Amino acid sequence: MEGREDELRRLFCDPTCTRAVRVFLWLSLGAALAGFVWYMVVVPGRSHNGPLAPLTPEERVIAENLRRHVAAVAAREHNVINHPAALEAAARHIEFALFALGYDVDTQRWKVGREEVRNIEAAIPAGARAGEIVVVGAHYDSVVGSPGANDNGSGVAALLELARLLKGAKPARALRFVAFVNEEPPFYGGGEMGSRRYARRSRERGENVVAMFSLETIGYYSDRPGSQRYPFPLSFFYPSAGGFLAFVSNLSSRGLLHEALLAFRRHAAFPSEGVAAPAFIPGVDWSDHWAFWKEGYPALMVTDTAPYRYPHYHSAQDTPDKVDYERLARVVTGLAGMLRETARSD
Repeated sequence: MEGREDELRRLFCDPTCTRAVRVFLWLSLGAALAGFVWYMVVVPGRSHNGPLAPLTPEERVIAENLRRHVAAVAAREHNVINHPAALEAAARHIEFALFALGYDVDTQRWKVGREEVRNIEAAIPAGARAGEIVVVGAHYDSVVGSPGANDNGSGVAALLELARLLKGAKPARALRFVAFVNEEPPFYGGGEMGSRRYARRSRERGENVVAMFSLETIGYYSDRPGSQRYPFPLSFFYPSAGGFLAFVSNLSSRGLLHEALLAFRRHAAFPSEGVAAPAFIPGVDWSDHWAFWKEGYPALMVTDTAPYRYPHYHSAQDTPDKVDYERLARVVTGLAGMLRETARSD
């Protein structure tokens, strides 16, 4: 016994041994950290590299439709706080556009103070996998003080174009297009947030949402080096120019992110990046996908990274002329293909 105590004393008191233990611990910590970062940033497939091809005739139609929808929804500030009439006009444009495509439109209504607000939904029914639901969502309110053309008129316009492009699809899974109200402050994270209400209702009904995609601020791109910023430590792993579309999830939705990003890359000759990261990293949970995470559903955000790239974020200068409709048309083409795969469409 005494010999063993002497051996332990030498191990922990010998400066050489202590130094070796410290080195071993630091190396182990570094390896674990490197493995975790690898788990976050490594995604399947390859991002498009090189010049973008000219728009196809269909993409030119998409670009013009996107321009029209952004102008109708987000040419002026629209929220229940300061401009409820403009918010109502945006809601009616969304409803009319979906009706015109032949959808039955459903709403989820409630009161905020004296004003009635609503989520707006159109759906394609399921085929063989009737119990599984894919939700594509975008919030249609703007932050106080901003028209919200990119945040989030671009997401709403993309939502409407995806509903048009997929109207003839025959998905195995149900496909829902949902325009959410009240994503912006002071509602974000609270009970009046539109996506929070919708996701809670889905959970209460026992609905099996297998994928949720939040289209959030997706219309601004720049090829200028230094135009893209990131929260630490992501700047070490991604491009310095903001010419790509980003797919962002938490760790539990990593499988969905890999599936969706790979499908997007199969259908779009457009730069794309992906990360599955802890929600405490600033920006990872900044949209309606957060509400679905709260209910245990797999969800991710599709974005141009908003404040990490867009110089007019949450400002009066977020106007329709700032949106890059040609690149957004290419993005919509890729998202349509991705959704067909996710919904298991014919």
